[in-house]
Amino acid sequence: MPNSNRPLRTVRSFVRRIGRTTAAQQRALDEMWPRVGLEPGATPLNFIEIYGRSAPLTLEIGFGMGDALAPLAATHPEQDFLGIEVHRPGVGRLLSRLGEQGSTNVRVLCADAVDILQTRIPDQSFDRVLIFFPDPWHKKKHHKRRLIQPDFIQLLRRKLKVNGVLHLATDWQDYAEWMMDVLNAAEGFENLAGAGQCAERPDYRPVTKFESRGQRLGHGIWDLLFKKIS
Repeated sequence: MPNSNRPLRTVRSFVRRIGRTTAAQQRALDEMWPRVGLEPGATPLNFIEIYGRSAPLTLEIGFGMGDALAPLAATHPEQDFLGIEVHRPGVGRLLSRLGEQGSTNVRVLCADAVDILQTRIPDQSFDRVLIFFPDPWHKKKHHKRRLIQPDFIQLLRRKLKVNGVLHLATDWQDYAEWMMDVLNAAEGFENLAGAGQCAERPDYRPVTKFESRGQRLGHGIWDLLFKKIS
């Protein structure tokens, strides 16, 4: 098992894009951030205080424009959700959608997920962690930038509750195979679909615009569901 106390690699799995924030996104940031935004820092988050209740908690890393997170929050008001995304326009779009649908069960961080998991998230916090369509970094020389790496999976393992589920999805077969290899070798996880098998898309996972674009390009879709068993 990797030493869970050592720092994770410093290679980033993302490039910060300077995207244009629309007027609607900026308005949502101005209006909604004081209510749902959380800031980076060194103090562990107290989720019962943050949400005002004890409920199943799902983390989505890299939620993009909120195409999955917003519908999940709307259809499961009995659950709580935490989203982490580095791109400000995507955060603004999610906040706009949350305001439109009246969801109060989501909190958001605009930061690097690795940093947040290491500094602000107590161990055994999440019932579920979602990572949908992360950047595949398909060139071999860039594979070191892929988010799904052995040390990162062990970091997620610490933050999941026992029996909590890690759900990954990608439209790149090479990355699906990479993910499967990493998770098969990871201590403390069990493949819910059976050894070496990808899962059918669960009903709870919305089909995102990114996924639809991949399907139009002829890409397959691979879902991996692994349960923390220890």
